Amino acid sequence: MIPAHPVFADGPLYLDYNATTPVDPRVAEAMEPYLARWFGNPSSGHAYGAEPKQALERARRQVAALIGARADEIVFTGSGSESDNLAIRGAVLAAETDRPHLITQITEHPAVLETCRALERLHGADVTYLPVDHHGLMDPQDLTAAFTPRTVLVSVMAANNETGALQPVSELARITRAHGALFHCDAAQAAGKIPLDVTASGVDLMTVVGHKMYAPKGIAALYVRTGVTLEPLVYGGGQERGLRAGTENVALATALGTAAQLAADDLTDGDHHRIRELRDHLHSRLAAALPGRVHLNGPAEPRLPNTLNVSIDGVRGHELLTAIPEIAASTGSACHSGAHTPSPVLSAMGLDTDRSLAALRLSLGRWSTPDDINLAADLLIAAARTT
Repeated sequence: MIPAHPVFADGPLYLDYNATTPVDPRVAEAMEPYLARWFGNPSSGHAYGAEPKQALERARRQVAALIGARADEIVFTGSGSESDNLAIRGAVLAAETDRPHLITQITEHPAVLETCRALERLHGADVTYLPVDHHGLMDPQDLTAAFTPRTVLVSVMAANNETGALQPVSELARITRAHGALFHCDAAQAAGKIPLDVTASGVDLMTVVGHKMYAPKGIAALYVRTGVTLEPLVYGGGQERGLRAGTENVALATALGTAAQLAADDLTDGDHHRIRELRDHLHSRLAAALPGRVHLNGPAEPRLPNTLNVSIDGVRGHELLTAIPEIAASTGSACHSGAHTPSPVLSAMGLDTDRSLAALRLSLGRWSTPDDINLAADLLIAAARTT
């Protein structure tokens, strides 16, 4: 077990790792020299650019290794949303097809859904938004039936950020390839939590996000399979294979590369199994203490090892968390002028309003400990009995 993170010394129990992760001190240490000493432009031909250039390429290799890619297939971006935009907009515009057609699912991240809507609005694209079942999973047969001769892209996330549901990416990518289209996978929530291999899964484009895996916000990457053509999102000086102009932020790229290496080491060491055991222990304690009241939202499997989304009968999620300031976690509901509305993801799964508004998303991570989980269970059980 790594040392306790100093940021948690005096704060509440953190069970919101799917929202964002603290920067690992080892990541911060690795990036610091490129904020101070090694300031040079990696495109410069002199000595001040040499070390930044080497660091940039090292980071590219580290990110590639995490997902089974080649280093020259990694494009650094400024966020997961930018990576999704580059993949989806870039593939559709590069296709040069009249009224291009793309397919996604209704429970995708807004970065995917809003990009699709913009392509409909601005470029005359047709988009099919496929449903999910009561576990939040997409039916491969629905995908097969949705293809048209004009389909150029399918975009389906690896893991849902609310429920942890893992989509059958390899099967969906195989179907997509058989129909001659490209497959994009937003792996923001999955990268570093479960093993990923872009070659084995057959995806053409994959989004990886720094702040979901213990790197700072403001850095992400897009895997672009060799031979895939994209229209750039940012035009300019030709950096990042001409797909993302602008002088590269070497410090942040180093942070993402280091985070990817640490995540790969954790997966090799089986830390995701440790986290799964803690998650299941938390679920078991809640279910045993509140018999008949605790309902899992999403599939028991396949699911991210760190994610527990449950509804507790008789109490709304936001009210429960308000009563327990000692825990930092999330609900799926949104608050508009004091009124809470159900999560679109849970609604798409067919959950009724009461169950959706009762939902809690409890997501664990690198610094979650057995003591933390037992304390969280104690607090949640006590509050659920009295709130």
